[in-house]
Amino acid sequence: MTPIEEINALRAEISEHNKRYYEQDAPTVSDYEYDMLMQRLKKLEAEHPELKTADSPTQKVGGRASAAFSPVTHEVPLESLNDVFSVEEAESFVTKVSEAVPDAEYVAEPKIDGLSVALYYENGVFVQGATRGDGVTGEDVTANLLTIKDIPKRLENAPEHLAVRGEVYMSKTVFAELNEQREINGEQLLANPRNAAAGSLRQLDPEVARSRRLSIMVFNVQAVTGREFKTHAETLDFLREMGFPTVPYAVCKTAEECSEKIAEIGESREKFPFDIDGAVIKLNSLEGRQALGSTSKAPRWAVAYKYPPEKKETRLVDIVIQVGRTGVLTPKAVVEPVRLAGTTVTNATLHNQDFITDKDIRIGDTVLIQKAGEIIPEVLEVIKDKRPDGTVPYQIPEICPVCGSPVTRDEGAAAMRCRGAECPAQLLRNIVHFASRGAMDIEGLGTSVAAALLDNGLIKSAADIYYLDAQSVASLERMGKKSAENLINAIEKSKGNDLSRLLSALGIPQVGQSAAKAIAEHFGSMDALKNATAEELTQVEDIGGITAGNIVYWFSLPQTQHLLKKLEDAGVNMISRAEPKGDLFAGQTWVLTGTLTKYTRDQAGEIIKKQGGKVSSSVSKKTTMVLAGENAGSKLTKANELGVPVISEEEFEKMLG
Repeated sequence: MTPIEEINALRAEISEHNKRYYEQDAPTVSDYEYDMLMQRLKKLEAEHPELKTADSPTQKVGGRASAAFSPVTHEVPLESLNDVFSVEEAESFVTKVSEAVPDAEYVAEPKIDGLSVALYYENGVFVQGATRGDGVTGEDVTANLLTIKDIPKRLENAPEHLAVRGEVYMSKTVFAELNEQREINGEQLLANPRNAAAGSLRQLDPEVARSRRLSIMVFNVQAVTGREFKTHAETLDFLREMGFPTVPYAVCKTAEECSEKIAEIGESREKFPFDIDGAVIKLNSLEGRQALGSTSKAPRWAVAYKYPPEKKETRLVDIVIQVGRTGVLTPKAVVEPVRLAGTTVTNATLHNQDFITDKDIRIGDTVLIQKAGEIIPEVLEVIKDKRPDGTVPYQIPEICPVCGSPVTRDEGAAAMRCRGAECPAQLLRNIVHFASRGAMDIEGLGTSVAAALLDNGLIKSAADIYYLDAQSVASLERMGKKSAENLINAIEKSKGNDLSRLLSALGIPQVGQSAAKAIAEHFGSMDALKNATAEELTQVEDIGGITAGNIVYWFSLPQTQHLLKKLEDAGVNMISRAEPKGDLFAGQTWVLTGTLTKYTRDQAGEIIKKQGGKVSSSVSKKTTMVLAGENAGSKLTKANELGVPVISEEEFEKMLG
């Protein structure tokens, strides 16, 4: 590959990573991998200056303001920082600046891994906040920033105008709690605190941002009227006095002191409530900063030291299996204690069976582990020439270590999952789902109450909900007599729900509300369903072979049979109350468009379904009929083009008789 070809390829790859990181909050490579790509591009551009261009990723900040938010032009650009990757490079920076600025001092700070923002105050009142964006233009996220408790909304004895820069982050504790709740709810887990913070701050609904409990650390005065400062340290002290949470800092006088502080920050990284992705060394003198100025992208008076991913060898002494609240079995390596990135490591993640098989990881192996800012390190590779005799390939057990139920692999995925309907490891999530609005709809039985019932031994399965009494529930912390009575009444009321709701509540793989409704209407009772074959199940609309197999397998498990027996004994309804389907529109596909006068489109759609038809959202050659109301749009045009029959609401009623 020629230099120009490699440069173009790197620019395209880095630009794509910038888009994913800054705009989508969903990076696909680690910070270290990204930094290495950028370093390679910088090296090539230095070797071939004639190929350097103004739009290269090396010459501009990576982000771009989203059109979903109003643009904000920053009063002072929010610049990026040049990175260094060795102590020698950091000391070289300090030496170079000291030659230009006599008696220079430096401030060393942890580099918080979050989302950079500017906050604007007028007469002490917070009036606007914006993301960095491309450094010049950011996104107005004032409404979301107002939900962050750490941000002072009003300042005492404040200057007439003040602009500050800070880093919004999600604390490690909040991140862990949020992911725990998402696991209980069956939602996709957030990748890391930085992405979680960035995604939360850029939500269109401020209530979502509020629920994420974000924090901020302020680290710079961008602009101020009526106050004069000589050093950066003075500005940080001023910001702290104003009530801002400020980044911890230390003043250093020499390159050696800066290096010592970098090492100290690295060793302390686990003690910070936030993630860091480096340490920042800044010139303390504001006058000196003015003299040095900036490039098109970054100041000449500061650098960011990036900690290299630390790797060490250790021995893998065991592999233990953890069962998550969604039933997924996760293997974890138990390793001989080793000091890594400031902490003593005794565990490493192994992800899944494919990861173990691909790397041929065995108990007794000497392995290389890495920690690049993550809470739990991972196994990078096996040192094969140190493998002892007698080791054997590792296989995740086919029986759940918690409840003894069979373990199966998710179709088309790497996850191994316990299928036990009463598996203790999954109980909290299962019960929360069972009681949710789309399932049995038991008002008052949310996550906290379900957790309290489990912690106090009042329930051990979803069926046990129906054997609770008001007195036992009232004994729970923060419940009380009235709340307990309301919960018992809601539980009693749920016994009469239709079979479709119960099927949705049971958590059968790939059986959601829509499928549960179709299955209940087709079979009519739980007895008929649990004896159905896979072939019979595929006769139900939209039930394919995989889902049918999941249903048959789920009903065959002993835990399932025990759960259903307890539910039935408790008086939970096992019969479908749906009206029998007609066959007027059997085998037909309908599309609805425009405004109807006697029905909503949803109501008309339900009528069509009850007569055996399907409702589609788009017109195609397979469409049987289009029901068109007033102001019908492009769907009517498409139907006419394809020759699909179109009827009015009056004609529809005549068909129904």
